[in-house]
Amino acid sequence: MSVSPSASPSVPSSVSGAGSAPTQADLFDFVRRMAADTELIASLPLDPEGRTWVRLDGPGGSEAWLIGWPPGTGTGWHDHAESVGAFLTASGELKENSLAARLPADGWKTLELSDDVDRERRLTAGQGRAFGRHHVHEVLNDSSDRHAISVHAYYPPLPRIRRYSRSGPILRLEQVERPEDWQ
Repeated sequence: MSVSPSASPSVPSSVSGAGSAPTQADLFDFVRRMAADTELIASLPLDPEGRTWVRLDGPGGSEAWLIGWPPGTGTGWHDHAESVGAFLTASGELKENSLAARLPADGWKTLELSDDVDRERRLTAGQGRAFGRHHVHEVLNDSSDRHAISVHAYYPPLPRIRRYSRSGPILRLEQVERPEDWQ
């Protein structure tokens, strides 16, 4: 389920250096400030079965989202193409599985990953991370009984999301989504 308001909440969008693109640090500062806004967090409708989201006005033209995660939900493996980003858990706990290897940007369908590329982070309320271009990860709420809420920001706004399947060391490109697929 998705929830998208007709108008985005008005959020101050200051970035370092007037007219410059927001950095990973700017995006992380933004998600930290938004996650601390208790009124904003409380305004997100939560669904018992599917993720919910509301688009926010991000800093410097970035794309930002407030996302609700019911127990047992996740994104599946994906990347954010050429965008840098940041996300932070506002309530509950999220788990991020990621790859500590840069994948080729294009021109492949299946890759065999080496044994030492897997990373796992547990991000409780107030914890998050920034990431660079082509970061491949999956985000999960593996709680059996508690929702999680997080704030995410990307710059430039997501041109596409590549979705992958994973079986052991094999990573397979399954689908490429464009903004019209999720907005």
